[in-house]
Amino acid sequence: MEINEKKLIERMREIQGLFFDDYGVDDIWSNSKIFEILIANNLNHDLIPGHSGSKDAKSGSIEYEYKHYKKLSSNHSWTFNDFSVNTIQKLNSEYISVIFAHIDDSASPPQFDWFYEIDGIDVSNYLAKYTQLIKNSRKMINVSSNQLETRVVCNKKFINFNNEGKYAKELKEIFFIIDKLEELTGIKNLLTSNKFWEYLVAIELNHKVNSEQGGRAGAHDAYDNEGKSYEYKVSKTTSWNFQDISENVLKKYYEDEAIILAIVDKKNLRVTSIYSALPQNVVPRLEEKLAEKKLRLGNLRRLQVSLSKGDLEKVKAKRLL
Repeated sequence: MEINEKKLIERMREIQGLFFDDYGVDDIWSNSKIFEILIANNLNHDLIPGHSGSKDAKSGSIEYEYKHYKKLSSNHSWTFNDFSVNTIQKLNSEYISVIFAHIDDSASPPQFDWFYEIDGIDVSNYLAKYTQLIKNSRKMINVSSNQLETRVVCNKKFINFNNEGKYAKELKEIFFIIDKLEELTGIKNLLTSNKFWEYLVAIELNHKVNSEQGGRAGAHDAYDNEGKSYEYKVSKTTSWNFQDISENVLKKYYEDEAIILAIVDKKNLRVTSIYSALPQNVVPRLEEKLAEKKLRLGNLRRLQVSLSKGDLEKVKAKRLL
């Protein structure tokens, strides 16, 4: 790793510390959190600490749920990953509003350029009405601009970057750093999903992160100097989640040289532990845990299981860091 990378990552670590000290947000690099910060900045909202399970921001007595999609994404709609009765009811409040935001990630830096703002009650009523006939084991629904404009009756609002916003200074520096890191490393989309954490793990292992996401090109997370591929699972704890593990996904794992299980300290931007296990040991354990889960719960909404600390010995994992 070149000295420039070290300096840039160290500055990211300092910015993370500032966000935690000033706003209580302990991880601004995962799950596209940076785009929620961009939305909050442009709308003069205050971030609410946390990721899934909590609202994203607030202004006065109103709390906001953010939904965003990116221009370069293959899915030009907003996703609700859970439209259960409980989720719909949680939106049914006069003190909740939903922001459906568009991020132009073809621009450098990315721009939050337009959005819809809809009262939580109206979104709740919409979901209750239009999800009744959907047969989807994952309880997932995509909502498009056309659906919002015709079924909820709302108008698109355009917006520019808010230079006077609460997070404007930090956002400008973050986008500058990420642009430089992507230029130095050749890795794209460092702020998308958990790509940044995969990058930090790859540094420790002298691997190259795969920039592609999805499809055949994006089937593997990283490669070594010999072209051997690796699957990365990164977590804050000794619990690594494997999602959507269909038969095809499990089969692809056998193409990898190893499954990498890493633990990171997201508050301090550090990789604390790395374990490596062979696919021929990991895949049977995943299949075993999935079968146990099906036996216990019946039909599953998602083919998802986790490996825990107790599984490390069972999959014969070797500690690398």
